[in-house]
Amino acid sequence: MDGTVLVADDDRTIRTVLTQALTRAGCRVHATSSLVTLKRWVEEGRGDLVISDVVMPDGNGLDALPEIAHMRPDLPVIVISAQNTIMTAIQAAEKEAFDYLPKPFDLPDLMKRAARALEQKRRMPPPRRSDGAEAVGQSADLPLVGRTPAMQALYRLVARVMNTELAVLITGESGTGKSLIARAIHDFSDRRSLPFVVATPDDLVPMEGPAKLLAKVGQGTLLFDEIGDLDADAQARITRMLDSLTDHAPRILATSQGDLARRLKSGGFRQDLYYRLGGVTIPVPSLRERIEDIPALAEHFLLRAERDGMTPRALSDEAAEVLRAYPWPGNVRQLENTIQRLMVTGTEAEISRAEVEATLGAPSGGPMVALDEAENLGASVARHLKRYFDLHGGSLPPPGVYQRVLREIEVPLIEIALDATGGNQARCADLLGINRNTLRKKITELGIEVTRRRKLM
Repeated sequence: MDGTVLVADDDRTIRTVLTQALTRAGCRVHATSSLVTLKRWVEEGRGDLVISDVVMPDGNGLDALPEIAHMRPDLPVIVISAQNTIMTAIQAAEKEAFDYLPKPFDLPDLMKRAARALEQKRRMPPPRRSDGAEAVGQSADLPLVGRTPAMQALYRLVARVMNTELAVLITGESGTGKSLIARAIHDFSDRRSLPFVVATPDDLVPMEGPAKLLAKVGQGTLLFDEIGDLDADAQARITRMLDSLTDHAPRILATSQGDLARRLKSGGFRQDLYYRLGGVTIPVPSLRERIEDIPALAEHFLLRAERDGMTPRALSDEAAEVLRAYPWPGNVRQLENTIQRLMVTGTEAEISRAEVEATLGAPSGGPMVALDEAENLGASVARHLKRYFDLHGGSLPPPGVYQRVLREIEVPLIEIALDATGGNQARCADLLGINRNTLRKKITELGIEVTRRRKLM
């Protein structure tokens, strides 16, 4: 690398580490703990790259970005911050930072980004909307919390695509926050003051449905939630609608719980629609892939419940460990519901391990067990499957084993869950940790009869 780097951070250790690493890489470095000094250096024409913290003793690094851009429009700025939320990434992108990295950062990764910044000139900032600060303030409580690398990568991708015209497909398991990502893309984009419309299957049933949708959304944002659940007729109507869009069209977003690429291969999803929706794909990680975020998410939900008027409670260390060990099939939505129950059902200031285990229904989220406690569910399934294969005398069973096995497990699981919730589909979906529309689809596909029943628990 070649160039002069201006480093601004109030942490002496970080200044030392960056100075040594950048110097070894061939750069000249000026380091300071003051934003005032940084801005003076920039005004004097020093530096080819700025690496700045957000929270400084004499100001906010993000707030300084427009001033730096005014003085030196071509000077790239890499923002580093311990405030690891989607808001930081979005604000950094809105204020035209070259890049954003969370603390603690990976030094080799930062060096690669610094090298890229020194190699290319920063683009001139586009015109800014006057209502940007107001929109950010209105949505500052978005529950998109996490400092794991997976979430930080997601934040940066959202920030990069929010003001493009590309269609966005958001994929992930039920309860991961796909709809929150869609809402964030709209709320922080240049379309924030325009309508945000979620299309339902009923909106697409009549022939005039798509036209009414377009009239309703205007040039705002149109979201097709769980588009993989739509039937062939609805998919065809959406495809024709997208083909008819003009220059004054809405932004198109879609979410999908299932693997659309796999459904595409099996003929369950239209190829032309798939390519129209997949301008950019944003995969949302499951909670199992980001267990380090569980304590922060739990704290977020506890504080939000407290702001809503509930009695303040805190997690004990043992309770937090139970939350971390649980597999969370329902992802963040299930965690949020669990925290809400703990806030309502307990009276002590500290939430105990026993409370969490009782609420989750299994100690530490351990394996489900058979009635005789002799083997867990996985072992029981494995035993039955082995016997099934053995019955074919060395030959393979007929094709379609996967779907047949899933059906045999899903039918009793859904039926028992419906019994346990008295036939209430909303409560059943919550219990199973899946989307209510997904539950309805499963009930129809599996031919399950739903009636109001006596609750089992």
